[in-house]
Amino acid sequence: MKAAIWAGVNEVAVEDVPEPQLLNSHDVILKISKTVTCGSDLHLIGGYIPAMRAGDVLGHEFTGEVVEVGSGVQKVKVGDRVVVPSFVACGKCWYCAQELYSLCDNGNPDPGITEGLWGQSPGGCFGYSHAMGGDAGSHAEYMRVPYADVGCFLVPDGVSDTRALFASDSVTTGWTGAHLGGTKPGDVVAVWGAGAVGQMAARAAMLLGAEQVVVIDRLPERLAQVRRHIGAEAVDYSTTDVVAELRERTGGRGPDVCIEAVGMEAHSTGVQGAFDQVKQQLRLQTDRPSAVREAIRACRKGGSVFVLGVFAGMVDKFPLGAMMNKGLTVRGAQQHGQRYVPEILRHMESGVLTTEHLATHTMPLTQAAEGYRIFKEKADGCVRTVFEPGS
Repeated sequence: MKAAIWAGVNEVAVEDVPEPQLLNSHDVILKISKTVTCGSDLHLIGGYIPAMRAGDVLGHEFTGEVVEVGSGVQKVKVGDRVVVPSFVACGKCWYCAQELYSLCDNGNPDPGITEGLWGQSPGGCFGYSHAMGGDAGSHAEYMRVPYADVGCFLVPDGVSDTRALFASDSVTTGWTGAHLGGTKPGDVVAVWGAGAVGQMAARAAMLLGAEQVVVIDRLPERLAQVRRHIGAEAVDYSTTDVVAELRERTGGRGPDVCIEAVGMEAHSTGVQGAFDQVKQQLRLQTDRPSAVREAIRACRKGGSVFVLGVFAGMVDKFPLGAMMNKGLTVRGAQQHGQRYVPEILRHMESGVLTTEHLATHTMPLTQAAEGYRIFKEKADGCVRTVFEPGS
């Protein structure tokens, strides 16, 4: 079958790979209908995430049709149209019982690398290096999904594949940040990053009752989507002092909840931004934390900062003094999709949560290299590139 693979640093190729097989009784095989690029894929492609091997199948955000089921699968059957969260969870360990699904003890079959990096291993993630389990990704004609009764969710008849596609990761990631960041009715929420995850974090905050939501970015087409499709306020950080702007918009206090949805390759202006980029390129630090720093500075005293963007290792100049002296709660997580997907699909079915606008570019899987190029370069207003393996 055809699949988009990691062929080396900054190299994506489409090659023939073996078709997946059932390995356990709880597995299913999906025929992939749609699969989409993600900003965190760029960290893999750029060589910032360890343990990639040439030939690894990329992709972790997808919908598909069940074409084969293991003998122990009870909740889905051949022919079902499903969406699957990007993180693999068993549903039975202590962490799954606490609904912390991305921290599953059994989702990552090769935990040694991340235990060495972080002290403990989170769950596995499809198509996201051997550090995160080594499971083949979704940029393929078919893929294996373990723990299918926990991870496969039926897509309602009234929800299109394109809308459901983003419930796999973008919406669930955004929802994780808005919910675990403590968003309450009446809150002011600021979100750094107007990509798919940032937009969905903003929409989730609104659905959780936030009174005012502000999204910060520099790309005019993404800020226009925020205003038109999300209904939130938008701030171009390249034209204003963000901290001062947020104070002015919140009566001098600052946002109650600040959500960082940018990650380890954050862009910023000025000398500090250039300094961060040089240090990352020289491997003097692994990640660029400019958006996190700004979120901590901007957040009101006693507020909450949620780190939603993907980070891999160490950062310099973390504002620990501001965090401590302002009494902030700082959290982070990968998405707990199995916790949120049912609610997300209900919102999608009712029409209060739409995602089709994120799919700015759609093309056959055979054009994956070009799809990633325009996505990385943000060419032609690209927010996300969707691949259709069957076309």
